[in-house]
Amino acid sequence: MAHINLPPGLQGIRGPMAFRPETAKPLNELAEILLHAPNSLAPGERELIATYVSSLNDCYFCQTVHGAIAAAHLDDDEELVNRVKANFQHSDISDKLKKLLVIAGKVQRGGKHVTADDVQAARDAGASDIEIHDTVLIAAAFCMYNRYVDGLNTWQPKDENLYRERGKKVAKDGYVTMSREYLPQSGA
Repeated sequence: MAHINLPPGLQGIRGPMAFRPETAKPLNELAEILLHAPNSLAPGERELIATYVSSLNDCYFCQTVHGAIAAAHLDDDEELVNRVKANFQHSDISDKLKKLLVIAGKVQRGGKHVTADDVQAARDAGASDIEIHDTVLIAAAFCMYNRYVDGLNTWQPKDENLYRERGKKVAKDGYVTMSREYLPQSGA
């Protein structure tokens, strides 16, 4: 049971967002920019960063739903998502993404853990400054999103099919469009 009276039937972050829509709008817009909007990193790669950070934070909802979104972008390759969470260094992903995941993991522990050598290693693997920037911001944002979900003890069903279905929709339509399902629309 959630720690506060959230709207019923909305899993994970959707409950608190519906509870306080004025804060949900910028949070969804940030997720849209970081994870869904055009970028030199593919949406599946960005979702893998979010999934990895969420798994480090042990946030069941976020790692499961963003893992499902990542898989939807990656030809439904759920095993790849699981391998990235378990040990990305031995996963079939680019060296650039591996270097970015090193940075993301360090941000998850604390931003000051990221070193100039980590950034240079990412650059040497082909990462641009915007990709490094966005990796840091995705990792930082997901620490916030994860703590938002778990700090309010939101409802997090264990049915993987719910997450797969949601993942496919979000991968297709994005965060802002999907938020219209549970947020009131007032000239936004």
